[in-house]
Amino acid sequence: MLVNVVKSKIHRVKVTGADLNYIGSITIDEDLMDAAGIIEGEKVQIVNNNNGARLETYAIPGPRNSGEITLNGAAARLVAVGDVLILITYAFMDLEEAKLFKPSLVFPNENNNLLK
Repeated sequence: MLVNVVKSKIHRVKVTGADLNYIGSITIDEDLMDAAGIIEGEKVQIVNNNNGARLETYAIPGPRNSGEITLNGAAARLVAVGDVLILITYAFMDLEEAKLFKPSLVFPNENNNLLK
């Protein structure tokens, strides 16, 4: 049996941009992606602490050490610059592996989204 468990979480990052005219996705500072073990194209669940919106899209890398968190395409309608988000990824694992697995939890600086 496979179970779907939290693989990684980037906790409390601020939206730095919203680009409605982009084709889709979320742009994430590549340093944050590396710290959380998120790869380009990986499915990401986004939880908006400001308005309760939840959505799923895929990750694309943004410039390193930029703190960029930009929602692109239709998802841009669900955020405002400055909103606080939690970004979560999941992975399927067999039950025994899942019992031992520890997710990557990243807590960036809440003022600039950079790693502390």
